[in-house]
Amino acid sequence: MSVDAIVLFSGGLDSILAAKVLEEQGLEVLCLHCISPFFGSRHSIDRWKKIYSLNIVSLDVGREFMQMLCRWPAHGFGKVLNPCVDCKILLLTQAKKYMDKIGATFLATGEVLGQRPMSQRRDTLFLISREANVRDCLLRPLSAQHLPPTPMEENGLVNRDLLPAIAGRGRSEQLELATKFKLAEIPTPAGGCKLTEKENGRRYWQILKHYLPDCGVYKQEPPANGARIIKAHEDFRLSGIGRQMWQNDYWLCIGRTSCDNDALRANASKDDILIKLCDFSGPIALARHGASWPDDILESACAITSAYSPRAASSGGKVRLSLKLGDEYRIIEVFPERKNWHVPEWEETKEEIRRRAKEYEQITKLSRNEQRICKESG
Repeated sequence: MSVDAIVLFSGGLDSILAAKVLEEQGLEVLCLHCISPFFGSRHSIDRWKKIYSLNIVSLDVGREFMQMLCRWPAHGFGKVLNPCVDCKILLLTQAKKYMDKIGATFLATGEVLGQRPMSQRRDTLFLISREANVRDCLLRPLSAQHLPPTPMEENGLVNRDLLPAIAGRGRSEQLELATKFKLAEIPTPAGGCKLTEKENGRRYWQILKHYLPDCGVYKQEPPANGARIIKAHEDFRLSGIGRQMWQNDYWLCIGRTSCDNDALRANASKDDILIKLCDFSGPIALARHGASWPDDILESACAITSAYSPRAASSGGKVRLSLKLGDEYRIIEVFPERKNWHVPEWEETKEEIRRRAKEYEQITKLSRNEQRICKESG
């Protein structure tokens, strides 16, 4: 099967309509659903194929996305921890590689001019196309009438006159198209990225900042070896389980439910310590890299873990907890108490991200000045 267009497909309404608009012109369309630790749903593909009658394949971009995120996105974050501009550049770059691999003709997206304040302004759309090196092969069919003609329209492969002229944040025109194409189900406007949510943002930032280069060496590429990428992925996954608590760089996860407890057991690595009450029901806790923790920090972790068990907290004396490291066990006795451990809130996290962003801007500005001086002196 020869493919005319590859459509970046999130599962949201706009990407569905982009594919349908091109299919309506008799083009062979392949939808490309990108997967990372923060977005994408591989298990939804079969369902989408069935209800929307589209040809959809997945592409794992997790490694590339993690490298971009841990390098600090060149175009910054949105309202939370979402690097929308850099993400779109990355997805289009990877999609173009896939396009070249299978011999497709052009790329398309469901982007709508002016719909998103950060990544879908006119100047940003042009920037994304340029930096992804897809200016000559990218069509944004839903807003085509508001954008310059593409080579695909100029050579007659795509009839520009039949493309929509959607712009702005309204949804009425998209809903009209959904009715026209008789969509069996109208999904939410976006495919859903975990990095856009404040609850996730405050959790993820505590992990991300440990992978970012130190201020002053932002120009360096992050280590690209597979082990580091896997470790980062595991840490981000763990950060979504239960209560997340910090004492300086010591990281403690405490389960809220039996499902959390099971997930903590399943995600424990060889140098993590699992903490469990011996004589009372209560949460499981995971001390990340607890094998290297000093005894006073471990005792503090046991104290706050036991404090989340109502019966242990009201016992009036010391309680026993089991610490499991691999196949080895030890017992610690502590008084239950909630102190020393910190749960970062979004507002303080946001301020920390802003401070780090200013540092990055200063470093990159100095770097550009150094490069300019070198050119002038050379």
